[in-house]
Amino acid sequence: MNIEFRHLEYFRAVAEELNFGRAAERLFISQPGLSRQVKQMEEILEVQLFERTKRKVVLTPAGHFLKAEVDYIFNHLELTKTQLKEIASGNIGELRVGFLGSAAHTVIPELLVKISQTFPGIKTSLEELSNAIQIEMLEKDKLDLGFVRLARVPESLEMKMVHQDTFSVVLPIGHPLIEEGFKHVGQLKEENFILFSQDYSSIYYDKIMSICEDKGFSPRITHKSVHALTIFKLVEAGLGVAIVPTSLKQGYDLKVKFIELDKIKQKTELYAVWKKGNRNAALSKVLQLIQDS
Repeated sequence: MNIEFRHLEYFRAVAEELNFGRAAERLFISQPGLSRQVKQMEEILEVQLFERTKRKVVLTPAGHFLKAEVDYIFNHLELTKTQLKEIASGNIGELRVGFLGSAAHTVIPELLVKISQTFPGIKTSLEELSNAIQIEMLEKDKLDLGFVRLARVPESLEMKMVHQDTFSVVLPIGHPLIEEGFKHVGQLKEENFILFSQDYSSIYYDKIMSICEDKGFSPRITHKSVHALTIFKLVEAGLGVAIVPTSLKQGYDLKVKFIELDKIKQKTELYAVWKKGNRNAALSKVLQLIQDS
């Protein structure tokens, strides 16, 4: 006997529900019938996929591995169905894009304009996500293209720097320090700092630390966030100061002021990232635009 598509559907349902009764209801089959199908699958593969007791069902190590592979298969099938419909309707296809919030103010709008002008048949779906989640989704084929702030990515992915930015200090609008009197961040060593979390980007966080360390102090960090708007709101409320990519000054109407740190060595880079071997026709077209820029 061979593994059939139905086996994968049944396995996925049980792996997600971890309950044969709920999985059977979801699949509109009987629970004994589902148990037989899963048992048959285990016999064909000659491995145990689930540990079963009267109280719970858990995946074995082999089951965890298979679940990741089955997720990949179903995600790829869904993408293929979407691409077929788009091609049949005369479009090139759909591009699933993940991005950090700081990319939304410069790189993403510019790229979308280029796509619209050059490849009007490509549809894009956008989702703001952290670096880590983008990498995970790219590896699982749930995203086609990501925009991250990372120094390196897994070997299965490729990357290209698409934007380099300076850092800026963010201060409440009424802060006594003004641009004309600003010399370096050491003037802010007694302030509370509100920074992007390390979850946003560890390399970015380390660069902020090094900016301060170069002036002989470690910042007193009182708040962290992965969202620029939250950071700016906290600064506006007088709870501290921040250091962010300069491009983030666009798109917000808040009572804060920016002082660009254009004389320091630290810069922040944004990278486009995609999976090697991704066969999405829309991705190959958009990569042409990215590679040429």
